[in-house]
Amino acid sequence: MKLIHLSDLHIGKRVNEFSMIEDQKYILNQILEIIRKEEPDAVLIAGDIYDKSVPSAEAVEVFDDFLVSLAEAELPVFLISGNHDSAERLSFGGRILEKSRIHVSPVYHGETAPVTLRDSWGPVRVFMLPFVKPSQVRAFFPDREIETYTDAVAAAVESMDVDEKERNVLITHQFVTGSVRCESEELSVGGTDNVDAGVFEAFDYVALGHLHGPQSAGKETVRYCGSPLKYSFSEVRHQKSVTVLELREKGQVTVETRPLTPRRDLEEIRGNYMEVTDRSFYETLDTDRYFHIILTDEEDIPDAVGKLRSIYPNLMRLSYDNRRTRGDRASGELRPAGQKKSPLDLFSDLYRMQNNRELSPQQAEFMKTLIEEIWEEG
Repeated sequence: MKLIHLSDLHIGKRVNEFSMIEDQKYILNQILEIIRKEEPDAVLIAGDIYDKSVPSAEAVEVFDDFLVSLAEAELPVFLISGNHDSAERLSFGGRILEKSRIHVSPVYHGETAPVTLRDSWGPVRVFMLPFVKPSQVRAFFPDREIETYTDAVAAAVESMDVDEKERNVLITHQFVTGSVRCESEELSVGGTDNVDAGVFEAFDYVALGHLHGPQSAGKETVRYCGSPLKYSFSEVRHQKSVTVLELREKGQVTVETRPLTPRRDLEEIRGNYMEVTDRSFYETLDTDRYFHIILTDEEDIPDAVGKLRSIYPNLMRLSYDNRRTRGDRASGELRPAGQKKSPLDLFSDLYRMQNNRELSPQQAEFMKTLIEEIWEEG
């Protein structure tokens, strides 16, 4: 059985105030071409369909067109909500969509019934677990201690009654411990959203969503396929792809990727203003790409963005690397790209500035608990 694994479409996303909707239409059409060529038995979409819980009408239309194309190909589709999605909105009409073999995970209600596919080796049971927080899962297991995300996912998995003698696939959207984050991904409170990969032992393949870099989490068959487009300059070196997996007899799984080529790639260039505006510098570049330009001039260039966009029309980001900015970084005023501070770290910094002393261990523990409660209720 051949399956296509996708995730983190983030339809409707804006990157540095640039709408990515045309780029998303382009890459979804490319994915459809790959699907036609591969002729899979099903498509798995592991969450963050949209970039906002209330997506724009245009974003909904783009995804609707994509789903219609999959339905016309008579392909079973399995999709779950991610942390950027509204599970309630995404699952609207789910029971009607099932008639077209579009299976949408409902809002988590304590049970996860599988959908069974079949091939020459027998059944493959597909389980769908949308993004969940401990507070959501705790409500359905009042006699069980559920404090962490690992506790929550473990409880949800154990309630699935997985027959480990059969072939089982799980689609879920969580951060698995040890995986590598990107700048464009949402950071939870102090890393408390980590899920231990050990909770997935019962599954032959785990189709993960949430992280934008293609990677395995612990073993090859617990995998993030990554986002189909680059959504921050921390992803500039990623090779975006579609994951193609094949399940044969029990225990035999192969995982491959098919590369994706964007309409416009992201690129970083560096140099002083005179260098990056010299024809000999940019004549070999695809100046239609999305650029992050890092200027090394010691003094800021007046109206640098406007001037540079006459050469690089899709300049997304401009920054400086000079003695002043390096001094800021050394003093801790700036953090390296991709290392976002958690809410607890931000509160600790504010407390330090206001009171000229650090939080006590008791205060830090209280704030961690309070922020986590607010985070879960959100």
